[in-house]
Amino acid sequence: MTPTPRQSTRDGQEDRITLPRTDCVADFAGGLTFEIADPGESGPAHLVLFLRDSDRTVRLPLTPAGDGRLRAALPSSADLPEGRWDAYLQVADGEPSRLTPGVNDLRSLVDRAPSATADRISARIPYGTKHGNLTVRSWERSPHAEAGELLIGDGRLEASVRTYGAEPTSDAYAEFTDPAGPAPAVRADVSPDDRGGLRLTVAYGDLRPGDWELWLRPRGESGPRVRIARLLDDVVDKHPVFVYPRTRVETERGPAEAEPYYTGDNDLSVRVVAVS
Repeated sequence: MTPTPRQSTRDGQEDRITLPRTDCVADFAGGLTFEIADPGESGPAHLVLFLRDSDRTVRLPLTPAGDGRLRAALPSSADLPEGRWDAYLQVADGEPSRLTPGVNDLRSLVDRAPSATADRISARIPYGTKHGNLTVRSWERSPHAEAGELLIGDGRLEASVRTYGAEPTSDAYAEFTDPAGPAPAVRADVSPDDRGGLRLTVAYGDLRPGDWELWLRPRGESGPRVRIARLLDDVVDKHPVFVYPRTRVETERGPAEAEPYYTGDNDLSVRVVAVS
């Protein structure tokens, strides 16, 4: 039976006195190790991850780690579908209690570069929510197109992209699509860069006002369509951190300002706004 998490108070927070602090260490491969103080209760203890807006859970046994601490491990090979996983402590058949973040050691995630032969990318970043609770943001993508350096100037955007799980061919190209649907996709050529990846270039003037999603077709029209995103670092929410300048351009519909940005899921997009 799936346990029911403890209900929050009216302001969305639980009593902080009763909530254990949890230290997290991330490893290069995408695994996480959690440590909490032993609550001193009888019965087996588990760290339980609840996927938001779902009844899916992952239960990790907590075992003695010495010095009155308990430890649980989430291996990189564990199935943790993409989304936000809220962390709880459950002892025996007791009611789960929300966990709060302690020290997050994410140094191994900085400038992470998996093997070029990896066919699946797992990224898990623990973080504290606005209410002070511990949550793990997970991404599971295969294939994956990792956004790298963005260069902005002369009315265009250049982006480096590294692919995993889909080796690019000479037919590779990028496309910009309007998620709202009415505008046709805009195709952009790609070329090999000097780091074993690809570089795409698009002129902002080719994009009508609106929001555009960036996709890579590493094998042309007959292959997979892969959303370009930035996942391989320690920043859980890129949108407020990676801020890029607006560029004024002329389009077929008049003057506009364009800027790249990362969505709440860390997918790369471009916004074009008409100006007078």
